[in-house]
Amino acid sequence: MTDQRRGPFWDGVQGRAPMPRAAQTLGFEFLEADIDSGTIELAFTATEAFTNPMGEVLGAFVAAMLYDTVGPALLATLGPDEFQSTLDLQVSFLRPARTGRLRGTGRVVRRDGDIAFLAGELRNPDGEVVGTATATARVIPLGG
Repeated sequence: MTDQRRGPFWDGVQGRAPMPRAAQTLGFEFLEADIDSGTIELAFTATEAFTNPMGEVLGAFVAAMLYDTVGPALLATLGPDEFQSTLDLQVSFLRPARTGRLRGTGRVVRRDGDIAFLAGELRNPDGEVVGTATATARVIPLGG
């Protein structure tokens, strides 16, 4: 049951610790996670401050939202004494993103020991995919 989970991710999501400032900036909202399948659903709020001169969300913010989708997919599955370190991130921009609520879906594709392969996508309010990402991460002990 997710309300009994502990660790930096769950402590932030459940209000026992503040959310990281970067997540706050992105309007991070936890929706749900399936720990057994390694999937997570999130939402972000893209504000006018995120836009380029064309009024579209700057790709760097889309990438940051995808980063904050794939990482938490793994974080949600870890024990309270574990964290993750991202080794690489690849992002594809599929269509312009507009301001408002964007929904992120992330998943652990495969975990082999302390290495995990992750994937995610970000959708606009119409359900269209605006960007995708894949990442590789290493599971690390907290404090070490």
